Amino acid sequence: MSSATVVIGNFDGVHPGHREVLAEARRRHPELPLVVVTFWPHPVSVLRPGTGPLLLTSLEGRIELLTAAGADRVEVIDFTPEFATWSPAEFVEKVLLPLDPAVIVVGENFRFGHGAAGNLATLRELAAGRFDVDGLPLVRFGDEETCSTRIREALAEGDVAHAAQHLGRLFCFRGVVTHGDRRGRALGFPTANLPVPADLACPSDGVYAGWVTRRDGLDAHGEALPQGAPLPRWPSAISVGTNPTFDGLTRRVESYVLDRDDLELYDAPISVEFVARIRGQVRFDDIDQLIVQMTDDVIRCRELLAVGH
Repeated sequence: MSSATVVIGNFDGVHPGHREVLAEARRRHPELPLVVVTFWPHPVSVLRPGTGPLLLTSLEGRIELLTAAGADRVEVIDFTPEFATWSPAEFVEKVLLPLDPAVIVVGENFRFGHGAAGNLATLRELAAGRFDVDGLPLVRFGDEETCSTRIREALAEGDVAHAAQHLGRLFCFRGVVTHGDRRGRALGFPTANLPVPADLACPSDGVYAGWVTRRDGLDAHGEALPQGAPLPRWPSAISVGTNPTFDGLTRRVESYVLDRDDLELYDAPISVEFVARIRGQVRFDDIDQLIVQMTDDVIRCRELLAVGH
């Protein structure tokens, strides 16, 4: 008997459509391990350098989300120019058959092989009785198909609520806290700063309400949490952009944890979840105006997150 159920796709963002593919694969053969085949980097960035989409997660984040969605193993295919020349038949012989699949589950829009020549019908032909193939329709939200492209568009518009509806969860930006300019602390709003890599999607410049989670098993002061304790998660006011009031040049996600000036987060891995957009980014003429606006931003965050002092 074949040894695995295999699902294939880019799975950028691991949105509900992706998770449904995994769930259906599990339903088809609950007794078999579920193997997910994904590609890194994004194929478009290899085929047309400089034109690849901004990715919704890092590779580490994608693997984590796929595992949480039910994958027993994630196979990452290094998408190289050479790999891009493989025919659909070569893809099946070199990638799929070594996984010994009983069934392969893909989205109905799945394309593979050189020039995206292969589709669902091609995969069924190449299966030749060696494994089953199941194609699933895309999940819809309202009158829109849920896809990574639509999520990226929503983020570019600053519409993190719409992005969350398509993702089935809050959009999350992850990174390691770096040392900033320390201006926030001097202003009474100390922030945890994450640089925005050029290849990752992030909400458009502006101020947002959201949540910050420390991910390394330590508490607010860098002490180990008790075994089994939940990761600390704090309500936050989040600024995305270059900090134009101070003529900043680098784009960052700067998170002020409400009412906390005691956090020790330098060099800590954190995740920043975006709940709602408050306003766009503004250049202020003086520091007093900035402080007044930031104070108002914090009030708005409390309202949107339903938290008090």
